[in-house]
Amino acid sequence: MKPFVLLATRAEDVPADEEYRLFLEGTGLTERDLIRVRLEAGPLPPLNLDALSGIFVGGGPFNASDPFEKKSLVQRRVESEFAALLDEVVARDFPFLGACYGVGTVGAHQGAVIDRTFGEPIGVADITLSADGEADPLLRGLPRDFGAFVGHKEAIRSLPPDAVLLASSPSCPVQMFRVGTNVYATQFHPELDLDGIIARIHAYAGYGYFAADELAATLAAVRREPVTQPRQILRTFVDRYAR
Repeated sequence: MKPFVLLATRAEDVPADEEYRLFLEGTGLTERDLIRVRLEAGPLPPLNLDALSGIFVGGGPFNASDPFEKKSLVQRRVESEFAALLDEVVARDFPFLGACYGVGTVGAHQGAVIDRTFGEPIGVADITLSADGEADPLLRGLPRDFGAFVGHKEAIRSLPPDAVLLASSPSCPVQMFRVGTNVYATQFHPELDLDGIIARIHAYAGYGYFAADELAATLAAVRREPVTQPRQILRTFVDRYAR
């Protein structure tokens, strides 16, 4: 089997390693078959798409909607590298699944309106599939309504006309979309389980996702209901595109 790649941007080693572990568990892949590239640590190496089965993108600290002058040099480089990569990915309709930061990368590339109108605090969002979502092969087997972990400062306010809306939540109208047949992005985190999001909450305390006195409430929010279905998306992606 040709390997998959996980493009990551988390600068802190503990949450970065935890994210990789979660993607390994969720996909069922081994480290040999899921190659991690930490973009915050250095330039994106050349990717030969013909030698890969697909690409995953994890979450991260960058906000696509931030003013250019406030973006770090690392963020500017990463965004430029993603733009060039997505030129090829979208043109070839190459298998791609971006989680959370994937919305910012694919959305920005396609001309979506991204701002802080529909940011969501860390917690469990009630996701509802659209009619297109219910018919999409990547979401086969999922119920129409399910819970998923979220936590983001920005979101897509308006999708471009060539993107297909697959899922929404009451507080965030674009939770998942597709471009072409094989390029996907989710606002929610399909890789996370309860232990994973609790570890991430502790790792990012003080990063502006919640106030210092809201730690207990944030932990309670992610325990609101069991979250199990979203991980199926990762396994289905691998089953569908492994070659």
